[in-house]
Amino acid sequence: MKAIDDAIHDGVDVLSLSIVNLLGHLPAFHAVAKGIPVVYAAVNFGPYAQMVGNVALWLLTVAASTVDRLFPITITLGNGQTLVGQSLFADMERANQFQKIKLYMNGMCNLTLANSTDVKGNIVLCFSITSVFPVAQLYGLATAVIKNGGEGFIFTQQNSDLLVAWQFHAMSIPCVSIDLEVAYKIIQYFSSTSQDPVAKVSLSRTTIGSGFPAPKIAAFSSRGPSSVYPAVLKPDIAAPGVNILAAAPQVGVYKELGLYFFDSGTSMACPHVSGIIAVLKSLHPDWSPAAFKSALMTTAYITDNNCLPLLADATPNKIADPFDYGAGFVNPTQANDPGLIYDIDASDYQKLFSCMLGSDTNSSCIATEKSLFDLNLPSIAIPNLKSSETVSRTVTNVGQADAVYRAFVEPPAGVDMLVKPMVLVFGKDTTSQSFKVSFKARRKIQGDYSFGNLVWHDGGSHWVRIPIAVRVIIEDLYSTVS
Repeated sequence: MKAIDDAIHDGVDVLSLSIVNLLGHLPAFHAVAKGIPVVYAAVNFGPYAQMVGNVALWLLTVAASTVDRLFPITITLGNGQTLVGQSLFADMERANQFQKIKLYMNGMCNLTLANSTDVKGNIVLCFSITSVFPVAQLYGLATAVIKNGGEGFIFTQQNSDLLVAWQFHAMSIPCVSIDLEVAYKIIQYFSSTSQDPVAKVSLSRTTIGSGFPAPKIAAFSSRGPSSVYPAVLKPDIAAPGVNILAAAPQVGVYKELGLYFFDSGTSMACPHVSGIIAVLKSLHPDWSPAAFKSALMTTAYITDNNCLPLLADATPNKIADPFDYGAGFVNPTQANDPGLIYDIDASDYQKLFSCMLGSDTNSSCIATEKSLFDLNLPSIAIPNLKSSETVSRTVTNVGQADAVYRAFVEPPAGVDMLVKPMVLVFGKDTTSQSFKVSFKARRKIQGDYSFGNLVWHDGGSHWVRIPIAVRVIIEDLYSTVS
């Protein structure tokens, strides 16, 4: 908290906080009130619902995604079959040498397995049944395999993107991540050969391109809805956060890696967005923190590099939705020219949470859900639609002075959605326009969330989109969030 106060005093332009904040976000509000955008990591408790962190309304909360870069490695089996995994293996002397495979048929990845006497002289293949395996444990397993004379370590889990633990052993033995489909092919070979099963591993290489669907939301990235403020859609946006080259702390085991290392987490995604805001702030010094947040969210991508819907690594993998990525994947170029913004003055937050912020001890300390609905956020979340609900929003034109925007509606499934007015006209003397969005449940059910979008389009390059999440319910105290 003192660090944030010191940063405000020093006059910083942006606050980037890759931390889990358990002490509250009052200091961050003070920064926002001074015109300083505050960007927080969404934390790494995915892929489970309702685990998103750092959800205060004045923050920009960032989810993590992959990029279109892979580190493929070829595994050649003794029968000539070639398979592909990912690795950072770089030892030219050990590469492409056949070694025996020790397959643990009931081999869940754990230290008991890695410390077995059977490890010596073998490539160890083991399995994880979770979509997110703790990096520290994975590092410990690989270290144990090396210590016990293993010649390689093949780690199997549903998501094979995370390579953070492997960099510590890049010059020791091949440590490879594969998915379950590749593992099954190794099992088939192991079971069918009449000779000792063997495999060799190539050097890792770097591949970049549209042949690999990206971005994808990382399995570890925390998901919404917010358990603290269900009426506020969180996270806000997604940015690169998997296998990101970062400065290495010069302490402990990190000293082995030099000045840089690969890291993954929403802590890596957060500074991407902070840097983008810093650039935008140099171009738009008069924008408020809420304006930067709006510009990023309303211009974000919801399709990948192949123009297909964004995916999310989970259990099982799925098409991503706003609880995975917020408004979508950050688009810095378009955010510089968003057309319209959903602006919020710091006093609006204070009016809503005056007692929470310590400025009005006579307040009841209860912010009504209705008032949350009408806060001018670039998103709409209605967690308890029993029959109908109407919310208000105001947009400000930051593009061409004379502009006409028309509404395009994609209603959530099972919900009727109406925007009034459907056309917004801006001129030199009319820079802001308000509108209302009404939602009506088509059936009385205890349902789950469904998602939609509201887009304002000027007939040109501006498509100003906000995400919508609605859950139709009958009773307040029963949830089907999964």
